[in-house]
Amino acid sequence: MPVPLIDLTRQYQAIKPEIDAAIARVFGHGGFILGGEVKNFEAAIAERCGVAEAVGVASGSDALLLTMRALGIGPGDEVIMPTFTFFATASAVTRLGATPVFCDINAADYNLDSQSVAAAISRNTKAIIAVELYGQMPDMVALRALTFEHGLYLVEDAAQALGGSYERRPAGTCGDAGCFSFFPTKNLGAAGDGGMVVTDDPQLAETVRLLRAHGAKPKYYHQVVGYNSRLDALQAAILLAKLPHLDEWSKGRRQHAAAYDRALAGVGDLILPSQSAGARHIYHQYTVATRQRDALRQYLTAAKIGSEIYYPRPLHLQECFAAFGGRVGDCPVAEEAAATVLSLPIFPEMTQGEQAEVIDCIKRFYQEN
Repeated sequence: MPVPLIDLTRQYQAIKPEIDAAIARVFGHGGFILGGEVKNFEAAIAERCGVAEAVGVASGSDALLLTMRALGIGPGDEVIMPTFTFFATASAVTRLGATPVFCDINAADYNLDSQSVAAAISRNTKAIIAVELYGQMPDMVALRALTFEHGLYLVEDAAQALGGSYERRPAGTCGDAGCFSFFPTKNLGAAGDGGMVVTDDPQLAETVRLLRAHGAKPKYYHQVVGYNSRLDALQAAILLAKLPHLDEWSKGRRQHAAAYDRALAGVGDLILPSQSAGARHIYHQYTVATRQRDALRQYLTAAKIGSEIYYPRPLHLQECFAAFGGRVGDCPVAEEAAATVLSLPIFPEMTQGEQAEVIDCIKRFYQEN
């Protein structure tokens, strides 16, 4: 039985009337840029997160970029972040002329290690970006304490964590700002790119609104050189239609994760994902680790079972960041993760039969190897 890593068509078919009606509504009034759908979706996300402000932008990458710009990050500033994350976390910083400082991660949850962060803080440090990898938040208490102690901003890259929480605080709300992505494969995905910045700081939110529309207020009167980074009405309408289903989809992900936990415990050398104390894991990915990662992935591929490596090379070893002097051995936990992690299918619409096929295939691999 073939099993895809994710199948977005199933989600669409399950709520097709709602999605089609949302799209038809936008085409009916013809307001494709910003407008009522965007305002309503911003209000819905703000309410869900329990924050004062939510600002829709064109992508999760832009959410990070505009937030960094709004915080005044620029040349001469250093921004601490995990080396084990998607490229956009670092590109948002470097595009503003600032310097990313890559830190190691915890082996338990693959998130930013607070001790590594503490050792990296310098007089040039201006902010910490806490990535909530695979759907789980890091130790926000420890990271927030460091920002208070040193007078730093804390920005949450919550692109993979909408619906997760830490000590009952929703993802994106423990720092000065939270940045979400609505890329199609995210837990709440659009039919294209989309992003959101959430914050309790009205001035920060207003600056992001200014920057997303070429720095113009009012129209054609430009206070700063901004960007074209608006969440369009079609994406907002689709996301509004999907949002009421998010909790049920998250429940499905967590049920699939629990089934994997039960079935794969003690199988071969697999290291299964763990849920940290105080955190509610939302399982954007179900990521295992094994020294036989590449062989296991080839075995799954031969059985037509999807999998993915998030991420095969840490940022401090990326060619485009060579000027920052990263070397092999700088972040050993992240380097080990990059060589061993593998994400398995866990989308909400995956059937029990499909999950059983994934589990059986993994067990057969270890029996044969």
